[in-house]
Amino acid sequence: MEMHATTIVAVKRDGKTVIAGDGQVTMGQSIVLKNNAVKVRRMYNEKVVVGFAGSVADAFTLSSRFEEMLQKFSGNLMRSAVELAQLWRGDRYLRNLEAMMIVADKEKLLIIGGDGNVIEPEKGICAIGSGGSYALSAAKALAAHTKMSAREIAKESLKIAGDICVFTNGNIIIEEV
Repeated sequence: MEMHATTIVAVKRDGKTVIAGDGQVTMGQSIVLKNNAVKVRRMYNEKVVVGFAGSVADAFTLSSRFEEMLQKFSGNLMRSAVELAQLWRGDRYLRNLEAMMIVADKEKLLIIGGDGNVIEPEKGICAIGSGGSYALSAAKALAAHTKMSAREIAKESLKIAGDICVFTNGNIIIEEV
């Protein structure tokens, strides 16, 4: 059985970018192995925030490779993301990894997928993982109809996702750039 780490949401608003993730790690479809996993972390001298969803080992492998790219390209987020996506898609071993990442610095917010895509989300809101669609819907509604900060929107949207998605819990880690 594979272990999975799930919901990550990112919100960019008023000059702040926040990536938040829940703490649940699930094995198969029904076993919660851990409630306090950390799926959001800082890289490159605290200037870049990364959130990952998917198979745990795969996500750690990709995070490590992304950190190498940040070092190689002096923290250039877009260049590092594109290089990782190309490597991910082209490498026989990496191509089989099951994970996605959201990465951000002060200027950019990107989704990186194993299909070779690097996507800058419209309106500065995105989400990945099992509860990603719930968190994304909640974040978009909160952004459109409230004056909440990026941090407040990310936190509340994960709480809402956790109420709906069995693979998302309320142990929330938030990082801001």
